[in-house]
Amino acid sequence: MDMDITAKTFGGQGGRDEFQRKSIAEKAIKLLKSDIDISPMVIDGSWGTGKTEFCHKLINLMKEDETHSIIYIDAFKADHINEPLMTVLAEIIKTLPEDSRRESFIKKILPAVRFGIKALAKASVSHLLRQDFADVAEDFTDEIEEATDKAIDATAELILKEHIEAEKNLKTLQAALTEIASNSPIVIFIDELDRCRPSFAIDMLEIIKHTFDVDGVSFVLITNTQQLKASINHCYGQAVDAQRYIDKFVKFRFELSPRSNRNFLSPVLAASDYFFTLSIERGILTDSNVMGSNFEEAVNHLIRSNNLSLREIETLARHMQVAQSLSNSQMFNTDQRLGIVLLNTIIVMMICFQPELLVQIKNNVLDANALGVFLGIARLSILEDGYIEHQNPSSPGHSVRIRPNAVEVMMVILTEECNYNAEKYTPSKWQKIEWDDYIKEFMDGIPNEGEVRARLMKVESLMSLD
Repeated sequence: MDMDITAKTFGGQGGRDEFQRKSIAEKAIKLLKSDIDISPMVIDGSWGTGKTEFCHKLINLMKEDETHSIIYIDAFKADHINEPLMTVLAEIIKTLPEDSRRESFIKKILPAVRFGIKALAKASVSHLLRQDFADVAEDFTDEIEEATDKAIDATAELILKEHIEAEKNLKTLQAALTEIASNSPIVIFIDELDRCRPSFAIDMLEIIKHTFDVDGVSFVLITNTQQLKASINHCYGQAVDAQRYIDKFVKFRFELSPRSNRNFLSPVLAASDYFFTLSIERGILTDSNVMGSNFEEAVNHLIRSNNLSLREIETLARHMQVAQSLSNSQMFNTDQRLGIVLLNTIIVMMICFQPELLVQIKNNVLDANALGVFLGIARLSILEDGYIEHQNPSSPGHSVRIRPNAVEVMMVILTEECNYNAEKYTPSKWQKIEWDDYIKEFMDGIPNEGEVRARLMKVESLMSLD
């Protein structure tokens, strides 16, 4: 997300809540502050649903009461360290004042940390020894069998001692955590777990379950559980029921809709509102552009047809901002006709989400059906019905002339660049005069042959900094 983490709030100065998620955050905070055992809690959502921004807004809202020590961990940034226990403990230590309390806590947890590192090192060495063992096994079978019996006895004794030591260290660590949490309950938000290496993500879950199951310490995981399940199957195989595995760890889960809004309006309208909000904030479109109902309807249609997530809408707005800047504010300004602004918007959408269509245009192999899928036009309504006159339900016996929508007009214009199935989206001769009138109105004239292709290539070249 684009906004600075510390500035993310639900409304107010520097904040926004266009998806009206503040009520969701307030309910989550109420649960985190209650006596209900809901840790770990999972804030679930697919990529691009705005989970990270929601998380930071929730954190900033929760900090206003100053009742809890709140910790945020970007698991993806910590992935390379490969030490989830150290990652979490280091962040907890940062919340403690630099006095005797911090020193006392560090001294208490050191044995557990040392033991964890020692166990990890042993596991690595053991793995290497097993590899060497396998290489020489065929030549020394008898000798190995004799040695193995002695090794098993010694190993069993060692494992028993280490298990006792581990239990003792773990209890010491948990007691130390309980002590500091008694003064100020700790809520640890772990973000981006779904982007981590599968082994690190699973290790983090195990650490949370077995080490940090402590009174006063709660965890909130911000993740895509579908991806997390894929990580589980990657580590343990497809035979493992990943959902049941997750259920062992997670006590409460709620999902952020890709286009969440609490007024129960159309999700598409909520997403397009976000697009227009960003476009105005960033100076891409002016109010006079946005207020045009034809353009708004076209944007709604394109967002729905391409199923754009919030993150993808941000991507589109960012690329339009780049195009606007590189073209010296010529692409989306108020001097342009609706058709030009919409055509430029469609081209930037192609660059962002369907670049293969531009490649097809370059290579003269564009299929009108593929273009129709992108624009959400199965066929032109005017061709489907065979006429432009439709019955007016409010005036029985009378008919009214309806206009094709803006995206349909764009489809007809862009069909000129299609080499396959173009006839499906080409007006018949008897309809052509009226279609030409619509195109003139939208585009301020009928595009000359090759004019649309030249614009497509110009914008594509501009965006590639060529």
